[in-house]
Amino acid sequence: MASAEPNTNTSDLALVTAIRSGDENAMAALYDRFSSIVYAVALRVLQDTGTAEDVLQDIFMQLWRNPAAFDIRRGNMASWLAVIARNRAIDTLRRRRPQENIQDVVVSVEPDMASEAERSRAMEKVRGALQAMPPPQRSALEMAYFEGLCHKEIAQKTGDPLGTVKTRIRTGLLLLRKVLAA
Repeated sequence: MASAEPNTNTSDLALVTAIRSGDENAMAALYDRFSSIVYAVALRVLQDTGTAEDVLQDIFMQLWRNPAAFDIRRGNMASWLAVIARNRAIDTLRRRRPQENIQDVVVSVEPDMASEAERSRAMEKVRGALQAMPPPQRSALEMAYFEGLCHKEIAQKTGDPLGTVKTRIRTGLLLLRKVLAA
């Protein structure tokens, strides 16, 4: 992986500048330097070599068509390309169509009464534990898990110190763990 040393950034910038002038050798050098990073990131997300290769090709074609998109002031080339590869791979996953026609899939679901009963008992335990908690502790947990707020946002919303919010959430989680283990 390329480091953030000034010499590497300068040569990356020099290559990008040469690509802007249409220098195919500069593009080849950039590809040789960073294609393994882009491919590795895409493959890790996609778990498919062919699709990862397609993402790799798309990213370098995009760089060839629009080298001005890279800004050396915002980071180094390796991390910029890795982020683009990750985002493009995720987009590719989202666009995938189901492999089979939904009408051709036969779904057989047998009711699992034992697991349903177990889940129901666990939910009752959690509800009981939440009801027994002091209101500020319960409120902090609910904001964190049901509203998706981070500790800092909860502290701002409630006016409580950040440390207090963290303690309330941790204590509440420990209580829930104890209740569920029993």
